[in-house]
Amino acid sequence: MSIMIENARVIDPDSGLDAITPVCIQGSEILAVGSIPEGFEPRRRIDAAGRWLFPGIIDLSAHLREPGEEHKATIAGETQAAARGGITTVVVPPDTMPPIDSPAEVELIARRAEQGCGVRVLTVGALTRGLNGEQLAEMAALKRAGVVGVGNARYPLASPLVLRRAMEYAATFELMVSLSAQDASLAGSGCVHEGAVSTRLGLAGIPEAAETAALGSILALVEQTGARVHVNRLSTRRGAQMVAKARADGLPVSADVAAHQLFLTEIDVADFNPLCHVMPPLRTQRDREGLREAVARGEISAICSDHQPHESDSKLGPFAETQPGISGLETLLPLTLRLVEEGLLPLSAALERVTAGPAGILGLNSGRLKPGAPADFVVFDPQALNEITVESWLSAGANTPFIGWMFSGQVRETWVAGRPAWNLPAEDSA
Repeated sequence: MSIMIENARVIDPDSGLDAITPVCIQGSEILAVGSIPEGFEPRRRIDAAGRWLFPGIIDLSAHLREPGEEHKATIAGETQAAARGGITTVVVPPDTMPPIDSPAEVELIARRAEQGCGVRVLTVGALTRGLNGEQLAEMAALKRAGVVGVGNARYPLASPLVLRRAMEYAATFELMVSLSAQDASLAGSGCVHEGAVSTRLGLAGIPEAAETAALGSILALVEQTGARVHVNRLSTRRGAQMVAKARADGLPVSADVAAHQLFLTEIDVADFNPLCHVMPPLRTQRDREGLREAVARGEISAICSDHQPHESDSKLGPFAETQPGISGLETLLPLTLRLVEEGLLPLSAALERVTAGPAGILGLNSGRLKPGAPADFVVFDPQALNEITVESWLSAGANTPFIGWMFSGQVRETWVAGRPAWNLPAEDSA
């Protein structure tokens, strides 16, 4: 179908465009932005006066729980929640059940995604077989199956030597290595940041060094092997500084941060709130400010949801025995735009951290509005108010500490490959 969207404020962080201008869609791709090609006769015209139009969001880390944990969530249900949040592409870590360590799992997830609302589901393959941290997975086969990178999720590797061999193997096939920076022995059985709050609550803590020690090994091996590495979910100021220095030194390293780490701190755990039990743990206010500064400077080039939906029972019981994780698909965009309201980032830069930034990390042609790019975009009402409520929540996991928060603006439509994946119901748009 040929479509023309008129009168929207079109914001494309990749090109710097920010103007009221038409966008022309032909089939699944963008035909033109800012002009109407000669002879173009759209079959459908959409008047988006008063709305923003920007590229679809790319989420670098979202657990959809399928296969293996369908009692928590399904791909069909969570991609619908993603579309409601303006997300058009999600990347699934390899720690499904079974892990994504063969083409069969990649193909299964792709088939399940095709039955959903249209949101793209990409996969990170396992770095080691069964995520056991010892034997390397068949990376060549995984790449042929379509993975966007390889990693070991939160599972530790047996030794730095295994990581070195894995990086060398991945570099041979030009595969991105996606790593979580946490030293398992230093983290131990900790469940919160090691500091005054953990001491007062009597909970086992995870020191800052658990992240920085692991990151030191990772960066040293990047320099040794030349592998392209993406560090997932940084949580400390010092970790962000280490990545910034590595990037300044020319190492092929990138990093992201979970949106909740930019707003919450260890203080939010002070009443044993299980909704704030996350991994890596919420850190100090100084760490939070350091992460924000790194995002503002572009040293952290992407913000992700780190979406982890849980059934209600997983968040019941003593804090240390609850399952870590926040359901974050539907708050990724609102929290990112809150950074604009608070003056940390201009609008275009904030949107870049969830569109062109992650697209660049993955080597995708999406995340931008240009001719030939996939027609993945969001129509957004900046004047609406959006209160996070259990009743309006679409994800199967309602485990979020942001219930009751009020945000400015609301997604009205999410389009993927020239087709609508989400439309705001009429009763919610009044």
